[in-house]
Amino acid sequence: MTSTAPQKLPPLPVLRAIDRVRAALGSLYRNLVPGHIALLELQIAGFLSQAISTAAELGIADELAGGPRTAAQLARAVEVDEEGLRRLMRLLVSYGVFAQRRDGSYALTRMGATLRSDAPVTLRDVSKFFGSKFHRSHWSHLTDAVRTGEAVGPAIDGSSFFEYAATHRDVGELFDRAMTSIGTLSTEPLLAAYDFGRFGTLVDVGGGQGGLLTEILGRHPAARGIVFDLPTVVDDLAAELEAAGLSQRCAVEAGSFFEKVPDGGDAYLLKHILHDWSDERAEQILRTIRLAMNRSTTLLVIELVLPEDDRPHPGKFIDLEMLVNTDGGHERTEAQFRELLARSGFTLTRTVHTAAPDCVLEAVAR
Repeated sequence: MTSTAPQKLPPLPVLRAIDRVRAALGSLYRNLVPGHIALLELQIAGFLSQAISTAAELGIADELAGGPRTAAQLARAVEVDEEGLRRLMRLLVSYGVFAQRRDGSYALTRMGATLRSDAPVTLRDVSKFFGSKFHRSHWSHLTDAVRTGEAVGPAIDGSSFFEYAATHRDVGELFDRAMTSIGTLSTEPLLAAYDFGRFGTLVDVGGGQGGLLTEILGRHPAARGIVFDLPTVVDDLAAELEAAGLSQRCAVEAGSFFEKVPDGGDAYLLKHILHDWSDERAEQILRTIRLAMNRSTTLLVIELVLPEDDRPHPGKFIDLEMLVNTDGGHERTEAQFRELLARSGFTLTRTVHTAAPDCVLEAVAR
């Protein structure tokens, strides 16, 4: 379970201004340097990503949590070649992932601390998943996905991504932990931007381990909730809720959101669900939820919303992830969400932006 202690976030207008300045500076730099240099820098950024994944796999941040370590000490602790470690750390230090002190020892930075397994918002499993052989092998077939418009999993693994993850639990469990970690990145921004406490009962459809819902319930003692997901996902969740003291206010139900979802919610949450699916399948999910709702119920779709302009945006990366690994999944613009919701029997009433890339799309049944 995640912490329910609120964290102070910079004002949204400040973050938006910083984002615009960063995008402008990046564009200016790329326009000033020779084209081949700018492109090469983008290309070798993949090396940095893999280096971070290696640091996560080795548990370097956990070893540095107790204080600075020399190269020899760190190499012994994580059981690697000392010279190989020095070369890895030289790159990561130069980008601020770790720091090197005057005596040559290595230390954690604010950025590197997020690779700790016990960090409040840990990116260790995310980094391990993105750098895994499984994930890298899929992305090496991006050209095939672009040519065909189809996921590469069936050709490589003989099954879809979700089917493979269900039967190969080493991949599935790492993916589940990675997605839980990614979910925590947006929790504070979501809770700061939107008043979830105004609803009596919230149903988290496809809620996984219930991270967002338990945070909401922890901060709003009068609220109640239901976490709904596949049986394999929520098997052990009831015991965790009881240990967290939430079993009296939060129920767990298992099933498929393509077939039926629990009745009785004042609000239905869909966080990072619709982007996994084609418009046809997403519409099926929404129609299933629509059947469980009444005229006073609110639907809350939490997703990355693609901008209409050409500025960099995290959703543009994830959109390609959906192309490579899902059967028709994709990121959407606000206009596309509005159309999808309308076809499914909903009216989009407002879009609430947060300090994270995620938005809350609030809709009501028509």
